[in-house]
Amino acid sequence: MGELTEVYEQYSDQVFKYLMVLCRNVDIAEELTQETFYQAVRSIDTYNGECKMSVWLCQIAKYTYYKYVDKQVKQPQLSHLLNQLPSEEDNLIESENKIELYRLIHLLKEPHKEIVLLRILGGLTFKEIGEIHRKNENWARVTFYRAKLKLRERGMRDEK
Repeated sequence: MGELTEVYEQYSDQVFKYLMVLCRNVDIAEELTQETFYQAVRSIDTYNGECKMSVWLCQIAKYTYYKYVDKQVKQPQLSHLLNQLPSEEDNLIESENKIELYRLIHLLKEPHKEIVLLRILGGLTFKEIGEIHRKNENWARVTFYRAKLKLRERGMRDEK
């Protein structure tokens, strides 16, 4: 049991930050972090050590988030209520520039959108982003650079 506690203490913050990037809601990210570790305990036998524990946990977190989103699509009244609740993120994103930037990021296609969010909001390194996507660090750098170019292009186009 002590070993599980150590794993949780070591990786829970990173998993929480990753989920915050995906859902941008503190309460949901906390709930999904708990669910991620529950799923990890249930499937610990499948962890073979080929990747870092943090990467394995983030993969579980991503699928946990996807299941959560699927559930919200099937129960739209619940997601509507959650969207009405004010969050800390809503308070932080006050300025027009930030709102505009998030709007432009939202318009990006995957994987550009996720990589920008992981880098900017999640504070992950390019190496960590590459590991999450099962690519190398250089792929993450190039994809992030291309995403920035697309953001600049869209931003200039919207100003006209």
